[in-house]
Amino acid sequence: MPTTRELRDRIGSIDSTMKITNAMYLISSTKMRKAKTELAQTEPYFYTLQSMIARVMRHLPEGYSHPYLDLREEVSTGKGRVAIICITADKGLAGAYNHNVIKETEALLKEYSNSRLFVVGEMGRSYFHTRKIPIDEAFHYTAQNPTLHRARVITRRMLELFEEREIDELHIAYTRMKNSLEMECLQEQLLPLDKLHPVFVKVPITANYEAFNIFPSPDALMENIIPDYLNGYIYSALVESFCAEQNARMTAMDAANRNGNELKQKLRIQYNRVRQAQITQEITEIAAGAKAQKAAKKRNSK
Repeated sequence: MPTTRELRDRIGSIDSTMKITNAMYLISSTKMRKAKTELAQTEPYFYTLQSMIARVMRHLPEGYSHPYLDLREEVSTGKGRVAIICITADKGLAGAYNHNVIKETEALLKEYSNSRLFVVGEMGRSYFHTRKIPIDEAFHYTAQNPTLHRARVITRRMLELFEEREIDELHIAYTRMKNSLEMECLQEQLLPLDKLHPVFVKVPITANYEAFNIFPSPDALMENIIPDYLNGYIYSALVESFCAEQNARMTAMDAANRNGNELKQKLRIQYNRVRQAQITQEITEIAAGAKAQKAAKKRNSK
């Protein structure tokens, strides 16, 4: 049975750990509120842009082709190069957040044998490096600070590879918050754009008229709006992932605080029992000693 000193040390250690978990909970809640505010400020623009692209897709000339719409046959035959962007966190202690998105990425890597991996976040880079899975590029300082500039850097790099035919498809794996309690891992194909993709077919058209003229040309329009669309999607994925990470860390730290309180309560009960047993033993020893002294005095008086 542990001594009272050992129990006191354990309780003190739990108190120190809970100070850290409480601080991490508060920091994550602050970061998540900030990220949600940034996402709410940018979402209207990107959703409107997505709706506009859906309209453009419906009104492109019949038989029109463009490199951004080129569904290359090499991918279907297994010869094409598929780029995969995996968005993870820079730190752990976020429950199953990193594990889930890495698992989704591994499924994509198995599906496309000829693939190139691009990683956002130190946890993903460390995981794939440890398992000797080749990483083409790791975008540092992005997971903890998602900005439009960092999204543009990633977008520019992916467009260069696609235009130079070094990759034939671009996929992204990230985590989205469905609501404040539930998250889901998603993977989406960003390049090439598919006219029949649900993201374009299901987007409602808000305009009151049905057709419009494309000026100066469909090519000029595609070359201007598609990079913006990709940049907006990648930025949204970065911010959504950052929000999900902070939410997962808040949940994990809250669970750690609850478990810490339960463990402290059990240790306090055990501490009180040990202390009570020690006090009882001391009282018994004192009473026995007093009784022995009394008996000795009686013998000496005779």
